[in-house]
Amino acid sequence: MRRMHIGLQVDDLEESIGFYTRLFGVEPTLRRPDYAKWMLDDPRVNFSLDTHGEGAPGSAHYGIQVESHPELEDLREHIDSAGMARADQDDLVCGYQLQHKSWVADPDGVMWEAFFTEGVVDSGYGTAEMPDPH
Repeated sequence: MRRMHIGLQVDDLEESIGFYTRLFGVEPTLRRPDYAKWMLDDPRVNFSLDTHGEGAPGSAHYGIQVESHPELEDLREHIDSAGMARADQDDLVCGYQLQHKSWVADPDGVMWEAFFTEGVVDSGYGTAEMPDPH
């Protein structure tokens, strides 16, 4: 089953955590000094906040999270068959998690990632760099 992902860059992480905890009615599922994530089932979304990356506070990237490597391969095949350029990143740490992902950009440059997460790691936030899928 797929889950929508929204990764929002914020200026004041603590203030934003307080706001989204009140909005969602639950504490973050994963919290670090520079990162917070809610894995919500209603709505089914992986919503994260961080202080990394390019862009001003409020800028975001979006994604579709899958639950297995085969689902990611299916999604990559779909991207290819739809004629969209993609850039892959496998075996990387991102958002304190080991991930495998593919990036595409919409006509306005909005970045979308298709990704599978293997699990949480303690080695740090990881990369905030998005490859150029063009």
